Amino acid sequence: MTYQECLDYLYQQLPMFQRIGNAAFKKSLDNIIALCDALGQPQHQFKSIHVAGTNGKGSSSHMLAAVLQEAGYKTGLYTSPHLKSFTERIRINGQELPQEYLVSFVEQHQELFASIKPSFFEMTVALAFKYFAEEKVDVAVIEVGLGGRLDSTNIITPEVSLITNISFDHQSMLGDTIAAIATEKAGIIKPHVPAVISMFQLDAKEVFKAKAREVEAPLYFATDYFKVEQTESNLERQVFQVYHNNNLYLPNLEVDLTGVYQKYNLPGVLQTLAILQDKGYAISENAIRKGLAQTKSITGLKGRWQVLQQKPLIICDTGHNEDGIRQILLGLEQLQAKQVHMVFGAVNDKDVTKILEMLPRSYTYYFCQADIPRALPVQELVLKAEAAGLEGTAFGTVAEAVAAAKANAAQDEVIFIGGSTFVVAEIEEL
Repeated sequence: MTYQECLDYLYQQLPMFQRIGNAAFKKSLDNIIALCDALGQPQHQFKSIHVAGTNGKGSSSHMLAAVLQEAGYKTGLYTSPHLKSFTERIRINGQELPQEYLVSFVEQHQELFASIKPSFFEMTVALAFKYFAEEKVDVAVIEVGLGGRLDSTNIITPEVSLITNISFDHQSMLGDTIAAIATEKAGIIKPHVPAVISMFQLDAKEVFKAKAREVEAPLYFATDYFKVEQTESNLERQVFQVYHNNNLYLPNLEVDLTGVYQKYNLPGVLQTLAILQDKGYAISENAIRKGLAQTKSITGLKGRWQVLQQKPLIICDTGHNEDGIRQILLGLEQLQAKQVHMVFGAVNDKDVTKILEMLPRSYTYYFCQADIPRALPVQELVLKAEAAGLEGTAFGTVAEAVAAAKANAAQDEVIFIGGSTFVVAEIEEL
């Protein structure tokens, strides 16, 4: 089996949320438990940190992994979905899963897959756990795929659980109130395992407190301990003054992940690191500074307020729900561009109406459709956009939309590409 044959097998045999949406989501942990039992329970053979949240969980996971790696730990990192290559999902010390390992794992376990019939995500999680166990990582940062309580990653017993932010996304599966969504995310809080909440949100507070009480888990609202003030920001980095218990703790802390959102993620990341230090992890100030200043190069993170080109300035971001888009619009506003050209696509299993209503009418729009079954047909998107008062042109592919935006944008204008992770994944320059 070649690597491509292996991927074809996985995409064809296993229901994949990335491609088909809700139909691939299993509301049970039975399959992942059965898979990992057959593999010798690899999830209990390494230490881990579990990260959930609607927005910010990917950035926070990469920041934690970068700092732990700089502190000298052999660090696993599991994230999803991938942008360009399947192997991005599973890394050790920034190095992607070897293609040969994937092929060998799939060849070896095809009968097991045939009997259990896992989803694509369940298989991927089992693969990650097995790889981290075999490679004897010191610690792995594990990002939740969707929700928390019933997510396949939720069979680990981590050192710390981190929940970044709660906002509306996947309401059909997770609930349509902040409290209901918080209940699903709170499902990763384990008995006696410290839990950190990055961002204080009144509607979610009691949900987290009740769950922590129920399982006797120490609970930390990170902003009670850490305050961050942004003093500098450009397209390459941000600088923060960090206060711990109201004392200046990390003056002039550089973070290379840009975008408005990082000021909400940072307290949770720092509180998680503080708990790990209390547990005996040797994490120096230098490791924190270097890890946060070089997260992108250490971990290979892409697609978060990423600058692809100057003149015209081209930025992409994978933010795709109301809160994520709100932060993107704030970031675009701060650029004070003469004109913004937005390449925008969406998926068909979410109501995109509220997002379209948030978008400025002054932008020039290039509507497109990613090459996945789950993509919202571009003609439908245009009709919804028109109903929201937006005017734009329809393109059958992401590449055509990007090319048109480039042809139209002046040197001092801005092109933004996003609306869906899958639109960003098809950018050629990424």
